[in-house]
Amino acid sequence: MKKIIFFSFLISHFSLIPAGAQTPWSLRQCIDHALLHNISIKQKENQCHQRQLQLSTARWRRLPDLNGSVSENFSFGRGQTLDGTYVNRSTNNTSFSLGTTMPLFTGFQIPNTVKLNQLNLEAATQDLEKAKDDIRMKVAQAYVQILYDMEISDVAHRQIAIDSQQVTRLEMFLKNGKASQAELSQQQATLAQARLTATQADNNRQLALLALTQLLELPSPDDFSIVAPLLSPREGEAPIHADLLSKGGWEVASPEAIYQEALAIKPEVQAEQLRLSAAERNIKIAQAANYPTLNLNAGLQSTYNKTNGMSSASFGNQLKNNFGQYVGLSLSVPIFNRFATRNNIRLAKIDRENQLLQLENVKKSLYKEIQQVFYNARAAKSKYESSHAAAQSSRDAFMLMQAKYENGRANVTEFNEAKNNYLKAESDLVQARYEYLYQTALIDFYRGKDLDF
Repeated sequence: MKKIIFFSFLISHFSLIPAGAQTPWSLRQCIDHALLHNISIKQKENQCHQRQLQLSTARWRRLPDLNGSVSENFSFGRGQTLDGTYVNRSTNNTSFSLGTTMPLFTGFQIPNTVKLNQLNLEAATQDLEKAKDDIRMKVAQAYVQILYDMEISDVAHRQIAIDSQQVTRLEMFLKNGKASQAELSQQQATLAQARLTATQADNNRQLALLALTQLLELPSPDDFSIVAPLLSPREGEAPIHADLLSKGGWEVASPEAIYQEALAIKPEVQAEQLRLSAAERNIKIAQAANYPTLNLNAGLQSTYNKTNGMSSASFGNQLKNNFGQYVGLSLSVPIFNRFATRNNIRLAKIDRENQLLQLENVKKSLYKEIQQVFYNARAAKSKYESSHAAAQSSRDAFMLMQAKYENGRANVTEFNEAKNNYLKAESDLVQARYEYLYQTALIDFYRGKDLDF
C-alpha cells in the first residue's frame, strides 16, 4: 500500500501555479497587456498618427489658400518733382493686400500625392500589426519557457522527495545493521545534489517569470503567475503525459500551402505590397513636373502715400480711393530645368525596383520561417512520441529497480542510476511536450489564427 501511495505521488501532476500567488494570467491576458503597454507598439501607433496628418495635409491642398500682407516703406533723399526739378524730400508708403490662389491643374500631382499618403498610412498600419505579431510571438515564447521551467522544477523537487525517502530508509537500515555508513553517505550526497538541481531549476523559473513580466512592462515578477494550458491526457495515461497529438491537423497542409495562406494575411507582406504601390505613385508625382500648372488668383489691395512737405488726402480717403480688386489665371509651362525632372523620374523608378526586391525578400523570409516552423513541429512531434515511450519504459524500469533495491537485490548505485534515468526521461518529455505545443501554435498563427493554447 505504501508503494502505491509513493508512486501515485511520484507520477502525479503538480500544479504549475505557486501557492499564495495572485490570480494567474492566461496567455491571452499576457498578450493583450503587452500590446497595450509595449513602448515599440506605442511608437508604431504614433507613426500611424503622423501618416494620418500627412494624408490630411495632402487632401487640403485642393482648397484655395488665403494670405494677407501689410507693408510700410520709407524713402529719403533727392527726388524729381512734377516740374522736372529735384528737391530733398522723404516719403512713406503703406499698402494692404489680401490674396488667394487656387490650383486648377497640377499635372495630377495632388491626386497622386493624396493616394501616396493613403498608401503610406495603410503601410504604417500594417507595420503596427507586424509589431504586434512580434510581441505576440515573444510573449508566447516566454510563456512556454515558464511552463517548461515550472515542469522541470517540479521534476527536480520530486527527485528530492525520492532521495529524502531513501535517506530516511538507509538511516533506519544503518541502525539495524542492514546498511553501511558509506551507502548512507552516498545517498546523502545524492540528496544534496538533488537539492542543488532543484535550486537551479527554481532560479531558472524565476528568471523566466522576470523575462515575461519585463515584456509585459510590469514593475516586478512578485506574485505573478500564469495559467497552465488544459491538455487532455490519453486514456490510461497519467496527467503529466497530456495528449498533444490531437493538434496534428496541420500535417494535412504543406509548407507551400501554409505559405500561400500567409501571403494573403501577414502584415509584413501587405506592408511591402502597399509600399510598392506607393513607389508607383512616386513615379507619377515625379512625372507631374513635365506638365504645365494652372492656378486661379484673386485678391484685394489698397495703398496710402504721403510725401513730407506736400499735401495729401487722409489715410482713410486714400485707402478708399486706392482700393482695388484683381482676378486672373496663371499658367506655368516647364521648358528646361537642367534635367532635374528626368533624373527625378529615373530615381523614382529605381526606388520602385528596390521596393520590388524588398517585397520578394520579405516573401522569401516568410517562406523560410514557415518551413522552419513546419519541420520543427514535425520533429517536435516525433520527439514527443519517442519521449513518451522512453518515459514509460524508464518509469517501469525504475519501479522494478526500486522493488529489487528494497528487497536487497540491487545496490544504491543501481537504484540511483534507474531513478536518474527515469527523471531525465520525464524532463525530456516535458520539453518535447511544450516544444510541440509552441510549434503547432505558431503554424496556426501563420495561418491567421490567434496565438493561443
